[in-house]
Amino acid sequence: MQRVNEKECKFREGDWGVKYILRGPRIDWGIILLKPGKTTGAHGHKEVEETFYFIKGSPKILVNDVEYRVKEGDAFRLEPLEKHDIVNDTQEEVKLIFIKTPYLPEDKITY
Repeated sequence: MQRVNEKECKFREGDWGVKYILRGPRIDWGIILLKPGKTTGAHGHKEVEETFYFIKGSPKILVNDVEYRVKEGDAFRLEPLEKHDIVNDTQEEVKLIFIKTPYLPEDKITY
């Protein structure tokens, strides 16, 4: 059993970005907070599938260069090798949960 409190975890960029809640041994999962004008950056994964669940905001997500407008409550599951980016082109903060499996921290492809 493992217990973690989200308030004890830190965002990668200080007050925004990726915040890992649990890392390994089988999954990565956490929260992404995107301020207006921010992006996750286009990337993919060789073997990892990634799921996003949007809690707050209406950003756009690009999957293999196809753009989708997100609504709160939307979930997207991406297969390995699917290029993706989340772009907050709105004036509001965006908050979402991500889950990556299997746990392969070095699996990222940057474009």
